[in-house]
Amino acid sequence: MTGRSPDIDVRPITEAEFPDWLRAVRAGFLRAPQVSDEEIEARRGQFSPGRFLGAFDAGRCVATFRSFDQELTAVGGAPVAADAVTGVTVTATHRRRGLLTRMMNRDLAAAKERGDTVATLIAAEYPIYGRYGFGPAVGMSEWTIDVPRTGLDPRWSGPDDGGRIDLVDGGDVRKLGPELHERLRRSQPGVISRDERWWQVATGALRPEPGPWTEPFHALYRAADGTVEGLVTYVCDDTWGDGKQPLNTATVKSLIAVTPAAERALWRYLCSIDWITRVRTGHRAPDDLLPLFLPDPRAARVTTQADWLWVRILDVARALQARTYEGEGALVLEVADPGGLTGGRLRLEASPAGVSCTPTTRSADLTLGVSELAALWLGDESAVRLTALGTVQEERAGAARVADALLRTSRRPWCPDMF
Repeated sequence: MTGRSPDIDVRPITEAEFPDWLRAVRAGFLRAPQVSDEEIEARRGQFSPGRFLGAFDAGRCVATFRSFDQELTAVGGAPVAADAVTGVTVTATHRRRGLLTRMMNRDLAAAKERGDTVATLIAAEYPIYGRYGFGPAVGMSEWTIDVPRTGLDPRWSGPDDGGRIDLVDGGDVRKLGPELHERLRRSQPGVISRDERWWQVATGALRPEPGPWTEPFHALYRAADGTVEGLVTYVCDDTWGDGKQPLNTATVKSLIAVTPAAERALWRYLCSIDWITRVRTGHRAPDDLLPLFLPDPRAARVTTQADWLWVRILDVARALQARTYEGEGALVLEVADPGGLTGGRLRLEASPAGVSCTPTTRSADLTLGVSELAALWLGDESAVRLTALGTVQEERAGAARVADALLRTSRRPWCPDMF
């Protein structure tokens, strides 16, 4: 059966239906559908009336959708109100009935009504979300470091810049990590907010996932004056080769740093741990400094490179006015939004001194969809590239280059988190 199924009830769930909703989420992500009482209680604090949607067929939850309040850092460091979308599933028995569309439309309309500037999500599958106005705005790369090949001095015993690295416990991380992350948020486009629950889960104080917990290692970098400037969380395996040779891997769960010195020191520390012969970096910015920290950058091999954070602009003018611009210029943008939430013809005038974005009747310089604008907004994508692909139309010769000069950034955006 295909097409819309009006007999299926799409609505916010009640708190009493939360366990059934969780079971549907687990089934949708191909996980064992049973949910323990402990998991229900660990996740119950996330419940927010109206932000958990479900589709019900004869009383059974067959599709799920959740959103929550988030802040996303725009270019220049300003926080932007975002509607973060997660927990999206449709049970295999109820595909192609318009259930996702009904849930998505309902949530985005509510986000627009609240005054959110954008919506965000991490796409499990690429082809789904473009039709709802989302565009891939932040990419990610993961490297695997072959430690013996790096050329690093095996006698390294700590930073030579007066700083120091200390192993700490989860309590220290919960105390010191949030302020460090806030400093990162003020400087790195694409970073999203972390609430208290994020830190509890990351340190094992709250364990919403079933199964055993592996306590990670946490290492802090402090500058010479004692200021915390970096934090890495990692786990290690226990692998040995023939001849009693250690072949252990350190896998980074999170590494944030607010200075290159802190970042360099933490990667150097990971590569200096006895028995560690490989380091898996976790999700990093595509232009991360890491390979160039190594005497032999080829020792860091890209093992994953993909889209990561997707953005859906809900208010074009507000989004473009929230960020800063390194260059100076003006563009008339014709932005098409099939969802009818934003768009129109707007004139963007920007410079390092300020920005305005207002409706206009002037002829358009560029015509593009709201999903293409989302891909450009944080500075990662190129209007020239999208014009070559035919997804952006250049109505005035050279307009795509003007757009790139205005919108692109010297460093690529980065989102270190999954949600």
